[in-house]
Amino acid sequence: MNRVVITGMGVISPVGLTVDTFWDALVSGKCGVDRISRYDPSEMKVTLAAEVKGFDPENHGIEKSAARKLDLFVQYALAASLEAMEQSGLKSGENIPAERLGVYIGSGIGGILTFMEAATRCNEKGPERISPLFIPKLIANMATGHAAITYGAKGPTLPVVTACATSNHAVGEAFHAIKAGYADAILAGGTEATICPLAVGGFTNCMALTTATNPLAASLPFDSRRGGFVIGEGAAMLVLENEEHARKRGATIFGEICGYGNTCDAFHITAPDPSAESGARAVRLAMEEAGYKDGESVYINAHGTGTQLNDGTETLVIKKALGEEAARRAMISSTKSVTGHMLGAAGAAECIASALALKTGVLPPTIGLTSPDPECDLDYIPLVKRETQCDLALNISLGFGGHNACVALRRAEQ
Repeated sequence: MNRVVITGMGVISPVGLTVDTFWDALVSGKCGVDRISRYDPSEMKVTLAAEVKGFDPENHGIEKSAARKLDLFVQYALAASLEAMEQSGLKSGENIPAERLGVYIGSGIGGILTFMEAATRCNEKGPERISPLFIPKLIANMATGHAAITYGAKGPTLPVVTACATSNHAVGEAFHAIKAGYADAILAGGTEATICPLAVGGFTNCMALTTATNPLAASLPFDSRRGGFVIGEGAAMLVLENEEHARKRGATIFGEICGYGNTCDAFHITAPDPSAESGARAVRLAMEEAGYKDGESVYINAHGTGTQLNDGTETLVIKKALGEEAARRAMISSTKSVTGHMLGAAGAAECIASALALKTGVLPPTIGLTSPDPECDLDYIPLVKRETQCDLALNISLGFGGHNACVALRRAEQ
């Protein structure tokens, strides 16, 4: 079996349009939540979101004429992919065969902005006036398709869709594909662009979003005041590569993916199973594959959405997976306190955060955590970063539909 390393990373986020700016915001606790600016939210219950700010596709290699043919979720994906692929130095047909390069990019929802536009046009002017680009802009696999075309990737291609767990599953499945020898490298991650009245209204009516009006007291994972998540957006990509292949070509290595767990609660379409058994099993599977040993120091990037049900259940997930004593030693944070919930992009963004936490020895904080919920009684690194070196990082994602994913990471051997 092959070892799998990270050789490239790219981010478009509410707190930065590069990996460096994203990471600086995480460790400094710069909140990305603000009043929605994309439309007037005055008549809606939810007025806050974590929007991507200052994004211009032309600054990320996407020509204006091409951007008009792409939904925003695909634009975000291509922008993050450009940073990751340039950092990796991989070039199809030059230092990797096209058939050995794959793309696993997921989206929880896909082109909902395109859907809104087409539905309005259909209702106002009739179905014959729907754009011929409607379907190619809408469908969730198009981020993968466009990235594969851009980088000449003819190997394994898999657009994962598992709601909030989407891109953590994409990274985990790519890890297993390379480990088993099906590809030498895979561009893996997720993308989302859903901040519009239709999506925000839908999430609001299924009681998922906070109705807070103070941006600094809205995304509150593990806090007793939490009242739902803050919807976010963006994209995050990792280039995963066979370690031997990466070292032979002299690539810079940012970390190692070493474990993955994938389970389902089979319990409820939105609520987590209160027993936490399947979530804990996903974490244990990742730890076992990563070769976890008792006594190792662990950093956990928690799903940590700030909903009442998630945060209590996730605390139990961690306790059942690690055991009470080890769970209390673990250092945990939710970077969604900074970025809001990037939905299908969240897991990959948090994989990048986990890799950088191991590499730098700096653990990002859970900002806003001033009134801890007694039910959430673990070490959630409140308010400020912590400088310490950990042996293992676990990135947990828990999605609607009961989908659980955990990716385990270690520092790369030099």
